[in-house]
Amino acid sequence: MPELPEVEVVRRGLQQHAAGRTIASVEVLHPRAVRRHLAGAGDFASAVSGGVISGARRRGKYLWLPIGDDAVLAHLGMSGQLLIGDAGRELSSHVRARFTFTDQGPDLRFTDQRTFGHLSFARGGADLPGAIAHIAPDPLEPSFDLAALITRIRARKTGIKRALLDQSLVSGIGNIYADESLWRAGLHWARPSETLTRSQLETLFAAVNDVFNEALGAGGTSFDSLYVNVNGQSGYFERSLAVYGREGQPCRRCGAPVRRDPFMNRSSYSCPVCQPRPRRARW
Repeated sequence: MPELPEVEVVRRGLQQHAAGRTIASVEVLHPRAVRRHLAGAGDFASAVSGGVISGARRRGKYLWLPIGDDAVLAHLGMSGQLLIGDAGRELSSHVRARFTFTDQGPDLRFTDQRTFGHLSFARGGADLPGAIAHIAPDPLEPSFDLAALITRIRARKTGIKRALLDQSLVSGIGNIYADESLWRAGLHWARPSETLTRSQLETLFAAVNDVFNEALGAGGTSFDSLYVNVNGQSGYFERSLAVYGREGQPCRRCGAPVRRDPFMNRSSYSCPVCQPRPRRARW
């Protein structure tokens, strides 16, 4: 699933290519694309048409396009793409919704091969859609409060990776970037959160920011053709991954074989030397 850097790459593209434009029409081509908009596809199209997109915003893995006091809220799911291109180009069978603009310029298409992503109209949601108000700020947001987050993490009795993935604590960190950040900080993913010092957590979140910013510079991580920016281009941060997806390959720091462990129906990757397993692990 696309994580914060991949979604932020898309947000920046929408800010550049969609902000300031007036929506002429919306065509919903698959009802699952707007399944979270309970009033249905027709109501969604009617609510959005004629609106002026004032920008593109993001919290964690959610995107929204403010339109007046309201917003179009999007989640890309496993394979969703928001693509800007020539309005006359061929319509792919995976396009689920299409937005045209009054300037008759490039259109915006929501393409989703696996149909796990979704769009909805958030009335009054220009600043923050109500549907995602419960999600904690992510590390790149101005409202992110590291000191408060550290206090909350140290009060939990859980493994540190579980804490990183808990969107009620901090949003935007998924499996890939959790593993990469923990490797940089020298922390095993099952280290009990309550045993970590403030200094160790400050080091960890400095690593999170470094990993995010490096991934953004590379256009995100693209394991297949589904993870692309608004122009359909893939990112290349995969080439810089230190542990994620590298089972058995040498650690880039010490040379020990990277280890893979099962974790929450997924996998965790770590270096057994740089990230020693704690005696009292929390899985």
